[in-house]
Amino acid sequence: MSAGFLPERLQHRLRALVSPVSEFIHVSAIYLGLAVLTTLGLSLVLPSMRQQSQQLHEVVLAMFQADGAGGYGGTESDNWSPPTDLTEAPDVSAPVAAAPASASNSSATGSSTAGSSAAGTVAQATPPAAAQSAAPAASGAGAQQAPVRPPVAYNARLASASIDFFQALAASMRDQPIPGVTAGQAKGLRSYLSRKYRIASSVAGALARTTFAIGKEFNVDPQLLLAVIAIESRYNPFVESAVGAQGLMQIMGTVHRDKLRASGGPASIFNPVVNIRIGTQILADCIRRRGSIEGGLACYVGASGPSDGGYGASVLAERRRIALASGIPLGKR
Repeated sequence: MSAGFLPERLQHRLRALVSPVSEFIHVSAIYLGLAVLTTLGLSLVLPSMRQQSQQLHEVVLAMFQADGAGGYGGTESDNWSPPTDLTEAPDVSAPVAAAPASASNSSATGSSTAGSSAAGTVAQATPPAAAQSAAPAASGAGAQQAPVRPPVAYNARLASASIDFFQALAASMRDQPIPGVTAGQAKGLRSYLSRKYRIASSVAGALARTTFAIGKEFNVDPQLLLAVIAIESRYNPFVESAVGAQGLMQIMGTVHRDKLRASGGPASIFNPVVNIRIGTQILADCIRRRGSIEGGLACYVGASGPSDGGYGASVLAERRRIALASGIPLGKR
């Protein structure tokens, strides 16, 4: 009787021993699977986050500094370094003096800003020999002669684009009127954009001011530009699509290298003024070639056939909502 009972007892003990072990292995397998999934997820997410942080770093440097020949990112090489001498960089707090047409490089706007005085403009745009010959003339007129320093080259086009947006932001914070828009219309427009897209009211005003200026430059309805920005990026200037389109109006930097090079280099695609100007130029050309706003929007989104996937309808619907909120009549283009 005891001999027959012993194997059953051993079996019971073995089952009591195996059960916790199997449960431990089961739980360990679950946690191991979760660890593998987490590792795979991080391997996909971290490179994108690192790339976005690098782009943001380049944008901040490009908007607040200016270098010698072509601006940050002005060449295809990534081996660039910050400028070491910014003694002749423009003073954004002082009145802006227009640069001479013969010495300034033409930007996307057709104009550029220079230093805070005529002497600063000469020092930046005039060769050293001309600057030295101009100094005796100034002293002969009774002016106090200052030591002549060699001019420090800087990217006036990129500095101009950056200063323009900061000036628009400052004007928005002071509630300065937008040309062609009443105070009530501007207030309604700012309120609608800031509430719907969760951006600061002053930034909404600055972007509205920018689109109205650039829209007038290219003869495109500013509210159409605001609607395109809304659909393309929801007013995120640093957004990037799956195909590489970047910024407010989702410009393809690889396609429009020449336009970006003229505006300061690849990093300038995240500058709101540069991005809106290039996007408006592309849209205006699309409207001209297709002969209508609807066709121009289909061209802008890259639709070659009759259907644009509802993109044009979405833009035009948002344009109508913006017009209703602001009370500004819709333009013809």
